[in-house]
Amino acid sequence: MNTISQWLERSYLLQYLPTVILPAIFATLQMVFVSAVLSIFFGMILGIILFITDKDGLSPNRTVNYVLGKITDIIRSFPTMILIVSIGPLTRLVLGTRIGAEAAIFAITIGCTPFATRMTENSLQTVDPQLIKAAKAFGASKPQIIYKIMLVEALPSLVSNFTIMMINMLNMTAMAGAVGAGGLGAVALTYGYQRFDYAIMYFVVIILILFVLLIQGLGKMIHNKLN
Repeated sequence: MNTISQWLERSYLLQYLPTVILPAIFATLQMVFVSAVLSIFFGMILGIILFITDKDGLSPNRTVNYVLGKITDIIRSFPTMILIVSIGPLTRLVLGTRIGAEAAIFAITIGCTPFATRMTENSLQTVDPQLIKAAKAFGASKPQIIYKIMLVEALPSLVSNFTIMMINMLNMTAMAGAVGAGGLGAVALTYGYQRFDYAIMYFVVIILILFVLLIQGLGKMIHNKLN
């Protein structure tokens, strides 16, 4: 307790809380939420394409499946920090800047869409093939099979997978803070680590842990209701 009191006495935590830390919290939430919506949207579309173009899928297409699969795996192989830095010129070309929350959202979306793609494909693979065959036998169209059978049956698995992805996104926002994205990662690095203000640094760590627990708890609750 004495150590904590000494940190607080020497720290600018209370001074920076309303002007620096709170805006960083909202910036981090913005980056995670918007990136998650975009990544899940594009990832589900691409994941469905991968699944249905597989050799045993609804519309087998070896070329499309191979090319899309390779592009997905190549982007997934990039470490987060290297990916954010390497697509900086593309970010600047599209958004006019490579720093700030918007630039981070663009980079995180590109980085996480391949994960969402594979997660969607893996979740769809858990659907009982007999259900799909039965739907075909009853004359269901391909869109009906995809949206009313495959996605509905795979929904609990999708929720679990996307919960993990959102936690990973939170980690990515922290890393993006090191290259000018802002948010809690930038606060922990600039105001905490570099200035040896450990009260700020550990306060940010605690907030990030709470965010992880919140995302995990919500994801588990939704998963349980779907089951």
